[in-house]
Amino acid sequence: MRFDLIIFDCDGVLVDSEVISSRAHAETLTRHGYPITPDGVLKRFLGVSDREARQIVEAEIGRKLPDDFEAQVKHATLSFYADDLNAIDPVGEVISGLDMPKCVASSGTPEKIRHGLTCAGLYDQLAPHIFSAMQVKRGKPAPDIFLFAAAQMGADPARCIVIEDSMHGVTGARAAGMTVLGFHGGSHCAPGHEEVLRKAGAAVTFADMRQLPDLIARIGAAAPVA
Repeated sequence: MRFDLIIFDCDGVLVDSEVISSRAHAETLTRHGYPITPDGVLKRFLGVSDREARQIVEAEIGRKLPDDFEAQVKHATLSFYADDLNAIDPVGEVISGLDMPKCVASSGTPEKIRHGLTCAGLYDQLAPHIFSAMQVKRGKPAPDIFLFAAAQMGADPARCIVIEDSMHGVTGARAAGMTVLGFHGGSHCAPGHEEVLRKAGAAVTFADMRQLPDLIARIGAAAPVA
């Protein structure tokens, strides 16, 4: 097998949360004088860490957002999670059947990742190997979180395969020297999203998690690493 480690993004790959998160961000940003729709949040900030999205907004409006802005977004997001969050179907079964080390590398905060995975019933399958962009200097599309995850797991980046749903995530994983599969089966993915992922560098795109084991085996067999 070519790969020693599989790295999952969280939002939009493990949990179908991007629409929920974008709604929480849009409502909070609009309340603080940056009017934007949930679709606008998806188009502008999909795959970008909360920290860096805040920096972009502050640069555009020429002032700081409230000190507790992230806490406000978190509160709104988690309140929506309780009623609306689901796992990407059937990712729990797929994870259980993957006989290889696995971890999560997400742009979300540790609290948000933990809560999302717990609500979706996936946390126990993946803990404690869960890493956040808050643990590194730069978020996606920089490669930092992927390199950090590989180092923590003792894996060579060239022998890692990443599952991502965003252009920024694919770009970051490719910059880390990893193979990337682009997933476009989340409810936030509009028609044509697979082409965005391919252009960013995804080796393959897919929309059904049941395809994942065969894709990993096929890509691993096709291009072995010495």
